[in-house]
Amino acid sequence: MPARLQQAALAAENPVPAYMASKRRVVLVTGGTGGIGSAICRKMADAGHTVAATYRNAEKARRWEKEMEDEGYLFCLYKCDVSDFTQCLATAEEIASDLGPVQVLVNNAGITRDSSLRKMTRQQWREVISTDLDSVFNMTRAVINDMVENKFGRIINISSINGQKGQFGQTNYSAAKAGMHGFTKALAQEVAPKGVTVNTVSPGYVATEMIMSVAEDIRNRIKCQIPVGRFGTPEDVAHVVSFLAENNSAFITGANIAVNGGHYMD
Repeated sequence: MPARLQQAALAAENPVPAYMASKRRVVLVTGGTGGIGSAICRKMADAGHTVAATYRNAEKARRWEKEMEDEGYLFCLYKCDVSDFTQCLATAEEIASDLGPVQVLVNNAGITRDSSLRKMTRQQWREVISTDLDSVFNMTRAVINDMVENKFGRIINISSINGQKGQFGQTNYSAAKAGMHGFTKALAQEVAPKGVTVNTVSPGYVATEMIMSVAEDIRNRIKCQIPVGRFGTPEDVAHVVSFLAENNSAFITGANIAVNGGHYMD
């Protein structure tokens, strides 16, 4: 039996007590197999939620699934190119059939294709905009009607410090991440009366594999610019996501929460 169906069966066989039923949610984390995505998946599972994650690379996803199982986590994996609107609709429908409608959506999937604008190709621009920004529309559009109908929803968009301050060589990435917060503020106004909140989390420099692969002298120069004196951890970001997903965070919507150690203050 596929892992996602195993988890659904376990949930059915072991229902939570009635007083906790409203706290168990179906959570979807796009790009859940990455560094920050993995931490979000773990944190949401630790909070008692049923967690689904999207992936594109099947080999990487299988390794990740085994690693998570070794840590005691059973997640539901769904292959989906989040830049493809039709695939997002199909994935949301599949999750609803397996687990129930998505109640918490974490739009975390993202890529970089860095280059100065003078050298950037149209493909580099389109790949980043499609994966980092179009995906937010695609997956949110796929789940928003169920959230509104059920009068509960949490949409949490993972942006970036570079969507706030910009970054040399990242006009595509910075534009996508800034656009994400504009999306957040507009949608938050549309769905606030329906019990659905929409917020953005903007991490700074987080000690993921990508950052740690940078030369040590460059890493040290970056770290010196961070007032708290260290890089963030994926768990720092996951903590904020989990907080925003809680029932009692219902009065927070349209916000952008910076998780950057004071590196950029707006």
